[in-house]
Amino acid sequence: MRKIVVASILAVSTAFSMGLSQPCQAKSSEMSTLSHKKIFKGRVTNAVSQGSVYLQKRDYDKAAELFRKAIKRNSKDVDAINGLGLALALGFKLDGAEEQFNRAERLDPNNPVTKVGKAILTRNRLQSSNNTYRQNKKALLEQAEADCKSAIASDPNMPEAHAVLGLVYKEQERLDDSASELRIALKNDPSYGFVLTHLGIVELDQGNVTDAMSHLKRAISLDSKNSTAHYGLGRAYLAQNDVNAALKELNTSAALFPNSAPVNIAFGDAYSMQGNFVAAVQKYKEAVRIKPEMIKAYLSLADIREARGDLEFAIADLRSGIELNPENSELQTRIGELSLQAEKVDDSIKAFKRALELDNSSTRAVDGLTRAYYVKTQKDSNGAFFVSNDFEEAEKSINEAIRLNPNSLQLRLAAAKLRALSGKPVDLNTVGQPTNDAERISYAEALLAQDRFDESAQQMQMVVNNTNDQKQLFALADLAVTIRDFPSAEAAYKKAGTINGGAERSKRGLHQVETLQEAANRDYRLANDLARKKQRPSAIDNFKKAAYENPRMADARLGLADTIDKSHSKDPAQLREAARQYKAYLGLRKDLPEKEQRKYQKKIEKLELAAYKIEQRTLATH
Repeated sequence: MRKIVVASILAVSTAFSMGLSQPCQAKSSEMSTLSHKKIFKGRVTNAVSQGSVYLQKRDYDKAAELFRKAIKRNSKDVDAINGLGLALALGFKLDGAEEQFNRAERLDPNNPVTKVGKAILTRNRLQSSNNTYRQNKKALLEQAEADCKSAIASDPNMPEAHAVLGLVYKEQERLDDSASELRIALKNDPSYGFVLTHLGIVELDQGNVTDAMSHLKRAISLDSKNSTAHYGLGRAYLAQNDVNAALKELNTSAALFPNSAPVNIAFGDAYSMQGNFVAAVQKYKEAVRIKPEMIKAYLSLADIREARGDLEFAIADLRSGIELNPENSELQTRIGELSLQAEKVDDSIKAFKRALELDNSSTRAVDGLTRAYYVKTQKDSNGAFFVSNDFEEAEKSINEAIRLNPNSLQLRLAAAKLRALSGKPVDLNTVGQPTNDAERISYAEALLAQDRFDESAQQMQMVVNNTNDQKQLFALADLAVTIRDFPSAEAAYKKAGTINGGAERSKRGLHQVETLQEAANRDYRLANDLARKKQRPSAIDNFKKAAYENPRMADARLGLADTIDKSHSKDPAQLREAARQYKAYLGLRKDLPEKEQRKYQKKIEKLELAAYKIEQRTLATH
């Protein structure tokens, strides 16, 4: 009875994967794409044969009645027991279904239908919001994987076993493995609509839009009421920026399955692309209502809040997502990024650290963490971080990420950035040259950590020139504001503003840049006044503020260095800070006469020597 029965329970699995709110709606028409296939292998009783017919009709109560009748006649009829388990599973009586599958397994430990049924049952439990199951997701998926592999060992050509294993791999975010198993299932049954549908969706997640559209259209040709395939095709059209075609497919999917969280998210994405953010927010919230743990909904809501400048609301949305998904690295990373934009540097560092605890190979989290430390060192400017445990922990996190991704230039650049911030010599030529825009951004930040402003600006300008997507341009501009690279921020905001619907956000971003520059000028003027009055501690504080608010303000760097120098500090950290500010000044003023450059170079050498001597005397006394 294998083919149609397992196809039926796969239909339920699909309904769950669409994020349905009501179990009674889990009557997926995908079942009909396999209804012509042979039901049984070998001889079965009349009751089992009739029961399978009612399974096809989705009359699960009648099917269960017939299977119970068969079991009453023969309590060891494994087909009947499996049939009852599937009827209960299809009727969402999962505990009863599990009892029957366990019973069948005791009678026939290697029965492939039993194994596949148990695997799908496990996967279906994970689609619910029950934390008992969700908190044990990893172990449950591993068990489902083992059950599928056991079924394949018994019957290597069983399409359903490969199909369910493909779904399990997808849940484990092993997309290549998922696609491979689904293709094996499809090879064994080329008209397997369920597999065509889910292979198409996996291919979308891989960025393979062309093959995805081909498989999804084939699935729809087999069954025009395949809601999941219409949803997938809608996503494919969105990937091609064909919003109208996408909305047509999504409306079809929604008509077939009104309460699908993924469909509502796709609607939200479509409305966002049209600039209809009110409708988009409504759809994302509806997705959360249907399936509260849908991570994509929280991320998308946060993106819209961020675009409006409502960073606190964006962070609040993400924290709501974390309440239900405490082990999700992506949510933590976004909190880190938005907290950094909101100048909550310590909160940002905490979030990035948590993200790395959850995913110690995340390049994005490492980039974010080192960016946050760059901002912290510019803001505090006292060197305390680099003698703290935090610095050692940061180094360990980055080194571990590099160990897991030894070929990642971004990670090596992040490590170089951290070393440069700590005052250690760094030769970026030995690290490698960037070959794509993500690497160029990391390279620019590493250059910035060495106060090599012109070279950093060149890298950022290349990225701005290469970027034509409005969302990416605004993200680049926001990042540039975070690290106070105002020329790059202005260029990115202006370019994004020329694209349809971007004028208002561009205007707001440019106003933010102007406001920050004005604040830096104001603090610089106050610092100058205080310095003239020899109120040096207050002058130093305000020069630091000005230099943090606008790192490219050469006069603020010079004022800070001179004021520290004139304070005759005996603190090695302060002396090195003065030397660093003189270096930054020289980096910003390449037009200085050679005589002036030599003068400041001598000051730098003098300050560094004084700091070294004080440190040596301190060591000698201890």
